[in-house]
Amino acid sequence: MELELTRVDIIGCSKTYPDGTRGLQATTLTIEPGEVLALLGPSGCGKTTLLRLIAGLETPDASSKILFGGQDVTAMPVEHRGIGMVFQHYALFPHMSVEANIGYGLRIRSVAHNEQQRIVGELVDLVRLNGLEKKRPAELSGGQRQRVALARAVAVRPRVLLLDEPLTALDAKLKESLRTELAELLRRLNITAIHVTHDQQEAMEIADRLAVMHAGRIIQVGDGETLYRSPAHPFVASFLGRINRLQRDETARHRNIIHFGGKELSCLAQWSQHTEMLVRPEDIEVGLNMAGHADTEWGDAVVTRRSFLGERVHLMLKLKDQPEIFADVDRDHPARAGDKVSVRIRSGRLMPCLDIQS
Repeated sequence: MELELTRVDIIGCSKTYPDGTRGLQATTLTIEPGEVLALLGPSGCGKTTLLRLIAGLETPDASSKILFGGQDVTAMPVEHRGIGMVFQHYALFPHMSVEANIGYGLRIRSVAHNEQQRIVGELVDLVRLNGLEKKRPAELSGGQRQRVALARAVAVRPRVLLLDEPLTALDAKLKESLRTELAELLRRLNITAIHVTHDQQEAMEIADRLAVMHAGRIIQVGDGETLYRSPAHPFVASFLGRINRLQRDETARHRNIIHFGGKELSCLAQWSQHTEMLVRPEDIEVGLNMAGHADTEWGDAVVTRRSFLGERVHLMLKLKDQPEIFADVDRDHPARAGDKVSVRIRSGRLMPCLDIQS
């Protein structure tokens, strides 16, 4: 099934409510044709407001612009924009079969019966629902219902597909399996899609790029790996995974070093003004029985707590010159609460705590 590959341009788009509340600061963003972009952030950050503006369910402030494929749709009613939507609970019609749910939009548009059958048949194949055409939603698994909702949304050949936290209502185990399936389905559909979520793992697995939002504005846009490894704002660093904040007093900052477990680590020249540094827990190495280690990068710490998490061990560490930090180590790591250990930061993994207006 051929779908239009539409570029979406959001230009200076903002939303102020009648009581003066600013739901969205002036936002400019481009979603490339066929790209899956995630709007990622906590509740109240503005991601749903932006999605509703794109859909035409909210009216933006004056001077805002939204373009689909170069066409200005800012003032266009939602029913004329060519939007497909998938909601949290899928909103399937419980009394209708799979094929009737998928074909519903075609029927209300008076598409010829033969054409309806052809499109529904193509989509049933595409989302792998063969043999389930006569089933009703209550007889389907969560993943199958999700596929029906996606097929129904794209049956009318929308220009843009919008997904409003489609996995939120699911338990953790089911969500884990379905996000893999959703990622595969979106690639197979080959459609421009905007996916709203507060779940970082979901966004990183499903989307080509992430737009991380905070306090009504987009803080940083990029692929998941780039945002994780090179966050441009402390909020991005803390929201995408866990982070340790290492402190520098005025003397350390002036000397452009950081104290870590009794050692002095040199920092890059461009970091001299930063009072905090960041490091991921998986980038802290923890060694045992390394007293007198010749490598000057190894400092000293005491394990205050050990938590076994299955695939890894989570260690809380007390250093004499930093707030308590945590490290993720291999699941077979022998360190226990009370052990004296050696610690160091993996080469190249220390990050500056960049701060911008938020």
